[in-house]
Amino acid sequence: MISTILGAFRVGEIRNKVLFTAAILALYRLGTHIPAPGITAGAANAIEKSLGSSGIFGLLNLFSGGGLGRIAIFALGIMPYITASIILQLLQVVVPSLEKLQKEGEVGQARITQYTRYLTVGLAFAQSIGYVFLFRSFEKQAGTTLIANFTLLKVFLIVISLTAGTVLLMWMGELITQRGIGNGISLLIFASIVSRIPTGVNSWWTNPDQVFRVIMPFIAIGVVAAVVFVQEGQRRIPIQYAKRVIGRRMTQGGQTYLPLRVNMAGVIPVIFAASVMAIPPTIGQLVGQNRNNFATHLASFFSPQGWHYVLGESIFIILFTYFYTAVTFNPVDQADNLKKYGGFIPGVRPGRPTAEFLDRILARLTFPGALFLAAIAALPTILINQTNANFFFGGTSILIVIGVALDTMKQLEAQLMMRNYEGFLK
Repeated sequence: MISTILGAFRVGEIRNKVLFTAAILALYRLGTHIPAPGITAGAANAIEKSLGSSGIFGLLNLFSGGGLGRIAIFALGIMPYITASIILQLLQVVVPSLEKLQKEGEVGQARITQYTRYLTVGLAFAQSIGYVFLFRSFEKQAGTTLIANFTLLKVFLIVISLTAGTVLLMWMGELITQRGIGNGISLLIFASIVSRIPTGVNSWWTNPDQVFRVIMPFIAIGVVAAVVFVQEGQRRIPIQYAKRVIGRRMTQGGQTYLPLRVNMAGVIPVIFAASVMAIPPTIGQLVGQNRNNFATHLASFFSPQGWHYVLGESIFIILFTYFYTAVTFNPVDQADNLKKYGGFIPGVRPGRPTAEFLDRILARLTFPGALFLAAIAALPTILINQTNANFFFGGTSILIVIGVALDTMKQLEAQLMMRNYEGFLK
């Protein structure tokens, strides 16, 4: 495997893509350490220590790679873009004009992407304002001053900086997708979580709970093994191609298979569910600073330590798994393509019966796949909460890291196979 990966660097195009991706991720990590203008770096660190790594702050800080705790230019991370993507994806189901755009191919998708960018800017601007006043409300608790000579102009400067940081991250993610290896947005989240691993290891090692220190490594290993096993699991549907006459040539028929993965949606449902579940406690934290009892109750009700959060996240993971499976695989289109090129499933008539057959198989695969994702995301979090550990790594984080790593490796594998090199996933 190592020799094959090293061999990939001998191919100029692949080497350039890998190095380009690494350079963008390095720039991202640098940006998470550059404080926004007008922010006192020492004060931000003091507030981060006073808030701790548990709760909604720990979760948001995890997805921003520690940038939120430092109030860096990349403090918001890529989460506003993900939230905007969720909103646009759901609106496509209920708004006819957006649904029409979705069916227009690349041109329509480009318009939807543009709308997503606009919405991202609006969400990032609103979040930036909220975070500035939220962190300022923690000054007394931390015994420090976050913004010296607090003025409206300084607030505007900080808000513009944080919003611009999110827009820059959105652009960097798209650059990785276009010119690098892997999905850019997923890799940015991957880099955020991986960058917090040393802090998580230190939190595990210094934890006074001996039971937690013993069982946590076994939980992590078990989750990793289970994720790899299910992510790679697939149902192979046999496909038979009949002989065809094209022009004056007779093409040879043959046999192949259609691979249907247990988890067709990948890690996207987990990322989206975590993003959605972060909204209620974030709003509660922002509004709750004004002594709003309902908002304070909302923040505690959906705290990552509570069973309400775990239940809600599990439900959203299942829903998003079904939703994105339907988006990524259309049985009707697949059946039409098979019929067009002379392919058929043995024992199943071409056309509509084939589409219904594929739909039934997909439904049987998606249900256990969705339950698996929900269970893997929830169980480690429940065990951590039972031990009262101040630890922000849960099943969601592990799922995202392993899922993104596998998807990126598969893309690199495909690049190698296109150039007749031996892959490394065998």
